[in-house]
Amino acid sequence: MKKIAVINYGMGNLHSVMKGLIKAGVPAVLTESKREVMKSAGILIPGVGAFKDAVRELKKRGLFRLIQKEAASGKPIMGICLGMQLLLSSSEEFGRTKGLGLIRGRVVKFEKKVKVPHMGWNEAVYAGNPGIMKGINKRAFYYFVHSYYAAPADKKAVLTKTRYGNNIFTSAVHSGNIYGFQFHPEKSGGAALKIYRNFYSICTGRQK
Repeated sequence: MKKIAVINYGMGNLHSVMKGLIKAGVPAVLTESKREVMKSAGILIPGVGAFKDAVRELKKRGLFRLIQKEAASGKPIMGICLGMQLLLSSSEEFGRTKGLGLIRGRVVKFEKKVKVPHMGWNEAVYAGNPGIMKGINKRAFYYFVHSYYAAPADKKAVLTKTRYGNNIFTSAVHSGNIYGFQFHPEKSGGAALKIYRNFYSICTGRQK
């Protein structure tokens, strides 16, 4: 049976994501093995913490370039929370750090006018073809915990937007075989778990 490789690089919400995948009925393995990653049907990058630390841990395990290579091959890649931010070109958190560069753009901090971290339930709204969000309401509430957000260079990569104070930020991205969600599907109720099921369908070729 084809499995999703959940990247184990020692950052944050690894086990809660695994529990969410199990609850969603998605076969997955938590791993830092290059062999497991290469033979997987798709890759999921979780994480909570600092961007710079995450990049360092991925490189230390030899997974940074491997993820880039697998993405270039067309393998579906999903990032959750910090994992989504890592998909971008760079982050300004604790000084500029280069990301995976799978989606062009920067990770930037919220304005000082709003409380950070942005924590709790908030609405995300998507437009156009739902794709990976098939079967989920166009306007739905999800659970967030973050102080920085993605600012894609290409507006076509914006999958959902969320309002926080005077900020309207990108809360999910999609470009080709790359998907990212700033919110936590595994903490956002049963309907949000469809995102994981839909991702697995994409990975196994059952959803285009």
